[in-house]
Amino acid sequence: MGQRIDITQLASGVRGGDRRALARAITLIESGRSDHRTDALALLDALGTDRQALRIGLSGTPGVGKSTFIESFGLMLTGQGKRVAVLAVDPSSARSGGSILGDKTRMERLARDPKAFIRPSPSQTQLGGVARRSREAVALCEAAGFDIVLIETVGVGQSETVVAQMSDLFVLLLAPAGGDELQGVKRGIMEMADLILINKADGDLKAQATRTCADYAGALRLLRKRPQDPTGFPQAMLVSAIAHAGLEAAWAAMEQLAEWRKDNGIWDESRAAQASYWFAEEVRQGVLALLQTDPAATARMAQAQQDVLAGRISPTAAAGSVLAPLQKRLTD
Repeated sequence: MGQRIDITQLASGVRGGDRRALARAITLIESGRSDHRTDALALLDALGTDRQALRIGLSGTPGVGKSTFIESFGLMLTGQGKRVAVLAVDPSSARSGGSILGDKTRMERLARDPKAFIRPSPSQTQLGGVARRSREAVALCEAAGFDIVLIETVGVGQSETVVAQMSDLFVLLLAPAGGDELQGVKRGIMEMADLILINKADGDLKAQATRTCADYAGALRLLRKRPQDPTGFPQAMLVSAIAHAGLEAAWAAMEQLAEWRKDNGIWDESRAAQASYWFAEEVRQGVLALLQTDPAATARMAQAQQDVLAGRISPTAAAGSVLAPLQKRLTD
């Protein structure tokens, strides 16, 4: 992107559903260059927010077969004429380069489908930065006319909280398990889930998967009913990505829940709350960026960090010393 970007032309390509234009647009919003950031904001403004896709957050424990499920599920949806985008959020990628980089090669058939688009998250910056740009990537996919955006997280952990702030539905994919393995899934992630899908419900594992599904269904009934849930939700269901079993039933449940939330005003309330969350997050990140780009503030931060490391000052007091000049500037 050495040459000047034609925002009008790029926006036209994205809205026209050009996958190459969409890929270029996502690369633009992921860039850390200040001029690219200016162009990215102009692009998002040009595209507007008049198109909405069903945003589905998807997480799962390691080895659950998430890529296989996404490919089978995505191909089923494209077979119905729907356009599907798959985005990945990987908080570990800041350290490792990220396991997400293999997703596109593991989903070769879906990657070749003209109605599908697969994109891993950037492998730089911290979780917050990745999630912020992923949120904008979701908006680009909506502008490009995709009907469903699957937002995949890697593992069960901190990223789920962030992904829930950019999803309409949250789906948890689990493998047949029992005993300690069953207890290993935290209650918090279960309370976030709208749908729990027990994968690998085929062959020798089908009986165990059925028992696991019954266990989770029982656990879900004990959780407090949420106002955003109709009768019967959240629920646990059996699927097999390899045997292509249960996928249509799972999709029907997702559609049912999404329609109920739209009809009862939950959808719009949730989208508004998410917009408010990301506004506050952008302000927080913007303040941090200002501190990091101001030479005097950078020097104060470096000195304060050394004082904290040496035990001369508490972290709270050190942070106060760094922020005090900024607070004074705001109140003057």
